[in-house]
Amino acid sequence: MSKNNETSSPALKRSWFQELKAEFGKITWPTRKEVGKQSVVVIIAALLVGFIIAGVDFLLQYGLTFIIG
Repeated sequence: MSKNNETSSPALKRSWFQELKAEFGKITWPTRKEVGKQSVVVIIAALLVGFIIAGVDFLLQYGLTFIIG
């Protein structure tokens, strides 16, 4: 069994970092305006889901109280 481990080679590590840097260069970051719009959509969706859950909870609580009491 050979102890030639390719993952510990300095040339391989350097190549990995170069590839990582190249990949980061390909990223297209959203603009501030796009981030703002997407944030508003996420907040509205979270509020909507929260209201739906609260409504279902209220109806279940009211229904169970009506049945039991």
